[in-house]
Amino acid sequence: HDLDKSTRAIAEFVRDNPVQAVLSADDSATVLAARAGHTLGLRHNSPEAAEAARDKHLMRQLFAEAGVPSPRFKLYSLDDDVEEIADEINYPCVIKPLTLSGSRGVIRADSPLDFIAAHHRLKSILNATGSGEFLVEDFIPGFEVALEGLMNNGELTVLALFDKPDPLDGPYFEETIYVTPSRLSGATQQAIADCASRAAIALGLREGPIHAELRINEQAAWMVEVAGRSIGGLCSQTLRFGTDVSLEELILRQACGLEIPTMEREKRAGGVMMIPIPAAGILREVEGVAEADAVPGIESIEITAKLNYMITPLPEGESYLGFIFARGESPAEVEWTLREAHRRLNFRIEPEIALATV
Repeated sequence: HDLDKSTRAIAEFVRDNPVQAVLSADDSATVLAARAGHTLGLRHNSPEAAEAARDKHLMRQLFAEAGVPSPRFKLYSLDDDVEEIADEINYPCVIKPLTLSGSRGVIRADSPLDFIAAHHRLKSILNATGSGEFLVEDFIPGFEVALEGLMNNGELTVLALFDKPDPLDGPYFEETIYVTPSRLSGATQQAIADCASRAAIALGLREGPIHAELRINEQAAWMVEVAGRSIGGLCSQTLRFGTDVSLEELILRQACGLEIPTMEREKRAGGVMMIPIPAAGILREVEGVAEADAVPGIESIEITAKLNYMITPLPEGESYLGFIFARGESPAEVEWTLREAHRRLNFRIEPEIALATV
């Protein structure tokens, strides 16, 4: 959290331990990685670009200036009168925090009453994180996709395009299934790539991985967000390049200036299901893992939530129960496999009991 101190610590480390690159594994350190790379004279995105990819308001401003299709937006403060905001905005809308990830705090509202209720929930989240501002954006209907790519001197190479077959229409935006290759037409996929490239350039992202979220409808490909990092969680296990090269190896090779044999994804379809948290409570037991693992096409099932710990769903939560990975001959086959495996799992969650003292 102390960027100056952390940058100095990295610079001191490098005096005795030469490095070729500084990379961030997730959103939380992208700005630090960029500042360290700048200080050390390494290949890097500018600190300003890294900051723009973390701040959703700044991101929206830069998209608007560059003409990148994205929702209309307005910045508000928690000190603003919520009823006045509710009366002046367009519906449906999306209310969201400026820096949180994983759809935490992102809520759709279809009316002033919906908005006031969403504002109340978001206010609790923002108070806990120390933030006092939030965005209100137009809701963009359409089919959502995720693009994984590498920027090289401002040029985008698309590594994978994931379809998200489950509708993401709210009121919360919990992601579940990602499947690649995309089943969209070649022309639509090109429009998505063009939009993602323009968005990355608008933010100043020129080097390294990007992860972009877009919505597609009859009007255009719309940029939701683009991050200066690779796909989050364990989801990168879905991707293999050439014979058996991981996404992380590609990123490391590019950052260190090493040869990259190929950026072509393997021929088979692949997918991941981020297992949603169905209810708040204490996770006591996970049943049916062996049965789910026996579904043809399942590669692995990783339950990452800890037993006997509290779990919280969106919009307050920020994690998943785990991940299901599958491969197959077609995207449709992979999607079916993921759904069937999930159907066989059962999570026993006990509600948290509040004790009163009398």
